Amino acid sequence: MSERETTDSERQRRRLVVKCGTNLLTGGTEQLDREVMAAIAAQVAEVRELGCEVILVTSGAIAAGRARLGSRASRPQHLTRRQVLAAVGQAQLFWYWDELLAGHGITAAQALLTRGDLTDRQGYLNARNTLLALLDLGVVPIVNENDVVSIEEIQDATIGDNDNLSAQVANLVDADLLLLLTATSGLYTADPTTDPDARLIEHVDHIGPAIEEAAAGQAGRLGTGGMATKVEAARLATQSGAHAVIADGRASGVVARAVAGESVGTHFYPTVDRLESRRRFLLSALRERGRITVDEGAMRALVRDGKSLLPAGIVSATGDFARGEVVRVETREGEHIASGTTNYAASDVERIRGMHSDRIEQVLGYDYGDEVVHRNNLVLV
Repeated sequence: MSERETTDSERQRRRLVVKCGTNLLTGGTEQLDREVMAAIAAQVAEVRELGCEVILVTSGAIAAGRARLGSRASRPQHLTRRQVLAAVGQAQLFWYWDELLAGHGITAAQALLTRGDLTDRQGYLNARNTLLALLDLGVVPIVNENDVVSIEEIQDATIGDNDNLSAQVANLVDADLLLLLTATSGLYTADPTTDPDARLIEHVDHIGPAIEEAAAGQAGRLGTGGMATKVEAARLATQSGAHAVIADGRASGVVARAVAGESVGTHFYPTVDRLESRRRFLLSALRERGRITVDEGAMRALVRDGKSLLPAGIVSATGDFARGEVVRVETREGEHIASGTTNYAASDVERIRGMHSDRIEQVLGYDYGDEVVHRNNLVLV
């Protein structure tokens, strides 16, 4: 075993995003397979007992809708018809997950997202804060593309599917691992259903032309993207500092084994350190829209204690930054100590600076949280 593999196997991954594809969840049929879903729910419960936080990104709404409508739901080509199936099936899909997880004493929460939610700076911040708050409460978020208003995932496109969404969610919450569960054992050198010489690719350090070519020839039956979108999702996740694994969701104990760093499926290694990736985003001068000056007590709380930035410790705010934009945090002497994404606009910060957090709603008439910059959205220099 190499030094890399030894180090990897010894490291437990504590926050993971598990994506379940349509082909896996239907078990090769035209409707959701509760036994498959139950097995995954049990594995989610198992790794949570190990101290892991789990977000589940799930496909299957259209398949569920088609089964629910029966003879009224021929396989549609018209986009609106597919959105209708997604609307009908989404409730069934979440109900299954909710019931199965509840059987293990786990509370689930539904989160329907679109790509627009994550590209808009306020939507990104809202989604991040909500998902992290759910994890803090011990809840398992069940995430799906909001197909009723977002067409990317159900079009015949390879850029807006749930594989991509899962990678964006992994980046959103700083996940340690993106686990893409499918109905195949991973990425092969060629399509294993047609090429008897196809070999499983167990480790990928770099996603180059050879990996892309191998993925292009391996498509799913009911899903929208096949292996190509899974590899693209792995690229996005590894560029954000997370590990990514494509594995057979039907394999025994696959979730716990992936968490433990065992060799399951195809393992894609991070191309950057996770903190480095977040630093690049938050410390980019081009993204900074303003400055917040803090007193000595706030400086100590941030630097020494790893706390969030509260309004009580703020001396002033400069610049015309909006909620969700990146700000530079400085001492009175102008020393740059941190950068982070603010929960409040500059005008709001000026009104609440120096105050206790319990007065925010009284002063502003609304409340986006006790913190001006939450520690999860803050990187120290």
